[in-house]
Amino acid sequence: MNRVSDLYRGGARRRGFTLVELLVVIAIIGILVGLLLPAVQAAREAARRCQCMNNLTQLGLAMHHHEFSTEHLPSGVINPDGPIRSAESGQHISWVVQILPFIEQHALYNHFDQAAGAYAAVNREAREQRIATMYCPSYPGNNYGGRTEAGEIVSGNYAGCHHDVEAPIDANDNGLLFLNSEIRYSQIPDGSTQTILLGESLPFANDLGWASGTRATLRNTGTPIAAYNPRHQLVDQEQPAPSEEPLYVGGFGSCHPGGAQFSFADGSTRFLNQSIDPELLRRYGNRRDGELTGWE
Repeated sequence: MNRVSDLYRGGARRRGFTLVELLVVIAIIGILVGLLLPAVQAAREAARRCQCMNNLTQLGLAMHHHEFSTEHLPSGVINPDGPIRSAESGQHISWVVQILPFIEQHALYNHFDQAAGAYAAVNREAREQRIATMYCPSYPGNNYGGRTEAGEIVSGNYAGCHHDVEAPIDANDNGLLFLNSEIRYSQIPDGSTQTILLGESLPFANDLGWASGTRATLRNTGTPIAAYNPRHQLVDQEQPAPSEEPLYVGGFGSCHPGGAQFSFADGSTRFLNQSIDPELLRRYGNRRDGELTGWE
């Protein structure tokens, strides 16, 4: 009798999960993981968005330091004449090149021969350098846009505002950074808090890189804020084919859900919703229209 009891107790100790219980546990774990993943992704995106905001803030501060040093903001693009075409010809020195000393890129600035032009062979090595401050961590690409005769193309995710409507980059634009511009803060009658200086942008397929003062580093507010389209890897909006329209510039856009981040002329960085009133967005891109902006 004792032996039988011992065998029974030993069998009881060896009892495990049934198949149904195991499946239920796996199902519960799967549900918990499914609930947890969106939260993890949201936390990661929040961190990336914070880093992106920091990049824009640093670039905005660099613009201010440039203005303090030279008594004017950098030119959107330095070139003998206009309008600016998106092609590897001309001087095309971007505002990015001009503020390199103010984002702790002194060596890169000293290696860049501005007089020779952005596409000159002497600037090839400098032009191929990747600038971390110009890169949004939410952008899924690597910001290397292929190779041309002028060298490897290294793009950025931030652009200056040259105009408030879709038009070629020229000397009479209404933004703060345009062809040979030298805007002072006293020349912003609408107020620096109501005028966009920089914003996020998505590189085009034939982008010319951060050193080029073309649509690669300049955009306008005449085009709605775009979202990244993972299928086409271009701005998700109607536009002419860039390769066929070298004078086309385009608008701002980002890979953040719902909108893009902008640095205003007063140094503040704000997130503008993708559904913002197009007229309000246009007014933000004009430094002198005298229109009220109110709340977005």
